[in-house]
Amino acid sequence: MTTLALDVDTVLDRLDELASQRPVAAQIVATSNNESAGAAELAAMLGADVALAAKVMKLANSAYFGLSGRVTSLPFAVTVVGFNTVRSIATVALAGLDEAAALPEGFWDVSVHLAAACGALGPSFQQTTADALCLGLLAQLGAALMHQADVSGYDELVATTDLGAARFAAETDRYGLSSPQLTAEALQHWRFSPAMVTALREVPGGQDGALVRTAYELTARMLSPGHRRLRLDGLSRHRVPESQAATRIAGIRADVAALRAALGLS
Repeated sequence: MTTLALDVDTVLDRLDELASQRPVAAQIVATSNNESAGAAELAAMLGADVALAAKVMKLANSAYFGLSGRVTSLPFAVTVVGFNTVRSIATVALAGLDEAAALPEGFWDVSVHLAAACGALGPSFQQTTADALCLGLLAQLGAALMHQADVSGYDELVATTDLGAARFAAETDRYGLSSPQLTAEALQHWRFSPAMVTALREVPGGQDGALVRTAYELTARMLSPGHRRLRLDGLSRHRVPESQAATRIAGIRADVAALRAALGLS
C-alpha cells in the first residue's frame, strides 16, 4: 500500500470537536483523573447523561463484576467498576464509538475480546483487572480514527493483514504509526495517566506494552483461525507461558460473553 500522511494534530482537533457535542462525557474524562475527585462527584456528573449512567449501572451489575442486581446507586456503581472504567466508557462516547455506523470491520468484536483478555491477564502484569480491562477497551480507538481518515485504505489494510504485529507494521508503513500508538496520542491529549499512555505506545515493541501486545495475540487466535501464531512467552516478556494458552483462552471466552451483555453488545 502507498504511504498516507496522517496528521495527528488534525485527528485530535476532530476529537475535540466531537467532545463539544458530549459535554458530560468530556467533563467526566477531564475530572476522573483528578485525585481529589470522589465517587459521589463522578456519579453526579453521570446523572446528567442518562445513557452514560445506564451503561455504568449495567456494567456494575453485570456478571463480570460479580454483583448482579446488587448495585442500586450510581456512587456505588462508580466504586464497583472504578474511576478508570467510568472514564473509559465516557471516552468511548466522547469519540463517537458508541454511535458510529462506520467503524472498521469487526471493531467491537476485537475491542471486547481485547478488554476481556487484558482484564484476565492484568494480574500477571501487576495491574488490577479493572485497569487492565480499560487498556483493552480503548486500544482500538486509534484504528477507528485511522478508518475515519482513510476509509477504503484502512478497510483494505484490515482485509489483508493479521490482527497484531503484522497489522501494526502495515499501519506504521502507511500512516507513520500503529493504531495503539494513535490511541496513546489521543489519551495523552485527554490527560490520561502516563502509565496508560506508555502501555499503549509500546504495544508494537517495548516492555510496558507487553500486556496489550499479549492480549492482541490471544484475541487474534480466538477470532482468526488462520492467524500465524507468535509465542506468548516472548510477547509477554515471560509473564504468560505458551503452555497456558488454551486455559487462558477458555477463561477469556467466558469473560467476553459477560462483557458483551454488560456493554449492550450481545
